Amino acid sequence: MSAPTRTSPTQTTPTQTSPAPAVASPPRMTARQKLVLTLLLGAQFMIAVDFSILNVALPVVGEGLGFPLSRLQWIATSFALAAAGFTLLFGRVADLVGRKRLFLAGMAVLGTSSLLGGLAGSPEVLLVARVLQGLATAAVTPAGLALLTTAFKEGPLRERALGLNGALMSAGFTAGAILGGLLTDLLSWRWAFFVNVPVAALVLALAPSVITDSRPAHRPRLDLPGAATVTGGLLLLVHGLTQAGETGWGAPTTLAALLAGVALLVAFGFVEKRAAAPLVPLRILKRRTVIWGNAAGLIAFVTETSLVFLLTLYLQEVLGYSPLATGLAFGVLGLGTVLGGTLGGRAVGRLGNRTTIVVGGAVQAVATLALVALGTSGAWIWLLLAATFVGGVGNMLVIVGFMVTATSGLPDEEQGLATGLATMTQQVGIAMGIPVMSAVVTARVAGASGPDAVLSGVSTAVLVNALLVAAGSVLAALFLRPRRDSRSGAPVSDAPVSDAGGQ
Repeated sequence: MSAPTRTSPTQTTPTQTSPAPAVASPPRMTARQKLVLTLLLGAQFMIAVDFSILNVALPVVGEGLGFPLSRLQWIATSFALAAAGFTLLFGRVADLVGRKRLFLAGMAVLGTSSLLGGLAGSPEVLLVARVLQGLATAAVTPAGLALLTTAFKEGPLRERALGLNGALMSAGFTAGAILGGLLTDLLSWRWAFFVNVPVAALVLALAPSVITDSRPAHRPRLDLPGAATVTGGLLLLVHGLTQAGETGWGAPTTLAALLAGVALLVAFGFVEKRAAAPLVPLRILKRRTVIWGNAAGLIAFVTETSLVFLLTLYLQEVLGYSPLATGLAFGVLGLGTVLGGTLGGRAVGRLGNRTTIVVGGAVQAVATLALVALGTSGAWIWLLLAATFVGGVGNMLVIVGFMVTATSGLPDEEQGLATGLATMTQQVGIAMGIPVMSAVVTARVAGASGPDAVLSGVSTAVLVNALLVAAGSVLAALFLRPRRDSRSGAPVSDAPVSDAGGQ
């Protein structure tokens, strides 16, 4: 025997132990994909900023335009109502008329309405501008997400893109508070609107030649009865939750809005069963990943955005921080969300959707629970900064896991629907979180005033917030559990599959 033919169980060659597939480099984005990602993420970041940029400036806006105190909250609520109520409808419209076309139209409306808001001379004009901004958000967000998911095939690149998208969306919400404080103190509250105009113009100038349109091969008819019931139901539900935070859960107007909203959403389910071309096919709603993935996402957005509200009360009413200092304090939370977003795609690739959601939720719950210990001394700011940073990382892991879960395993022609559902979850969560936690604070304070009373209410609401996050993690652990193969009994990946029946 010649030497090259000898083999030994204890001696191996590099070619035997290191086959080429094992060392294959991860896929990389093309230059065009990077440019598409930059444009779409820039638009989504601007949308997120708009959710919160006026929050710290509301008293100044009210004084400048003569808003009565009782109507001041409608500056935020009018935006949230339009954004949450029309997202699912516009997500389906994007599938029908083309995602690129709706995205560009939404950006044009966003730029125009921002200019109108900055020039507003009366409360009525400002509220019209905020409603138009909300409608633009309802169009741009699902269309932009659908363009993002169809630009990247399912796998590591899409997970990375969705991770960055989630990070910038959450960071944008935090950056809005900082930017709003800076612009209001240094220039004018009107620049909270004007800042959108050049960004929208830049996107409109570059996007037509860079972004490739996507739409289904066959365009179904628009389900008008379904659109009317789900939009009306969401509008009434968000309005009822807003009223609950303002007047209490037992107020007749609150109960009427909530009951009517629930009734319309139930009617929506019956309408969809009989529709020839349903707005949301029931087979999609029956998918385990769609149901529980969106449930986890809803809890993530409800808790983190409302926590910002609770800590704003703590910083300003207990520690005496200015609006600008309050916004800067949330910069640490923003850093945590950016870190969580960059880690989220990798975590999903290594751990799977379910584990990423469960671990992220557990981290967020523990960090939020630590905030119950906050006191009236200024030294507690260090606990707040550390806990919000860690909680921001955990929250973003949940959001990335939710986005990947809710949009995976579906064909391109249903990505507008999937992203519409995911975006509706996001915006309903943002809209309902603050009213719910505000109602908890109001019930706890019960007419008392002063820093100690505010701290008591905030601490109770923070505890409820932490328990809600923990419940979301438990639900994800139970109901996003990998399926077992019926023949072998082996676990199936927790990423959704593309069978017609769903999971």
